Amino acid sequence: NSFCLFQITALDSNFIHLCNPHLEKMKEDILYHFALGTGTHDFPALFGDVKFVCVGGSPSRMKAFIAYIAEELGLESSGCDYPNICAGTDRYAMYKVGPVLSVSHGMGIPSIAIMLHELIKLLYHAKCSNVTIFRIGTSGGIGLDPGSVVITRESVDATFKPQFEQVVLGKTVIRSTNLDEQLTKELMQCSIEIGQFHTVIGNTMCTLDFYEGQGRLDGAICLYSEEEKLQYLKEAYDSGVRNIEMESSVFAAMCNLSGVKAAVVCVTLLDRLEGDQISTSHEVLVEYQKRPQKLVGYFIKKSLGKV
Repeated sequence: NSFCLFQITALDSNFIHLCNPHLEKMKEDILYHFALGTGTHDFPALFGDVKFVCVGGSPSRMKAFIAYIAEELGLESSGCDYPNICAGTDRYAMYKVGPVLSVSHGMGIPSIAIMLHELIKLLYHAKCSNVTIFRIGTSGGIGLDPGSVVITRESVDATFKPQFEQVVLGKTVIRSTNLDEQLTKELMQCSIEIGQFHTVIGNTMCTLDFYEGQGRLDGAICLYSEEEKLQYLKEAYDSGVRNIEMESSVFAAMCNLSGVKAAVVCVTLLDRLEGDQISTSHEVLVEYQKRPQKLVGYFIKKSLGKV
């Protein structure tokens, strides 16, 4: 940790910082799960102009986002397809247009953590500067109408603590999950300017599981009552939690350690105080899932002076 703190304070704060002194001794760095490597790919040429990275669970959703942002920025070309930069692997998908990189991360903390290790190294090797990373996705809301968008103030664990806990070499390590406050405010202002959907700033609870970990009654195993479930979710709401997902804590922790501005923007598909299963029509869900894309897309356009 002392090395990492030295790196972040001593180096230009606009660049990515790697909290790993061992990487300097490596002749080549293979990003195995991206099927990319510094010995086989020219990272500065391929990625050096990246300023905005959007990550989300589904490969198809991240391809849809890159097509959307290309159109919004006027960078699309007729009949243009966007090739998957990670076509050599089926673990993750990656797409790029102009200064925007779009990457899938799968489901849950382990999957997004593996992706982030390699994404942060990719941005470092590419000598990227002034990068902002967004997680855009779906979530379960608490006390919000379905379709509401939550901009995360801080990610909390299942006991409502703003921390990410991991065991490293047999010892528990606790890391901060704060997110960039100014970026959060700027995103809220963008939502007000768009004026198309309800948006709030609130805490996001990050769990290790979709079923028991989120207090659902409809999993294969459930050893608690509906009353206990509702009491837990109301306690979460009273602590400031407005939505639940499974990636934000490690996302916030790793971006913090790497000196990268980051935000989490998720749409709620249901109010968990009203039920557990998503019964909304496919057409409505598709529209809901576009809302974080619209908000982050507007922010990117505004940042580039194209609004």
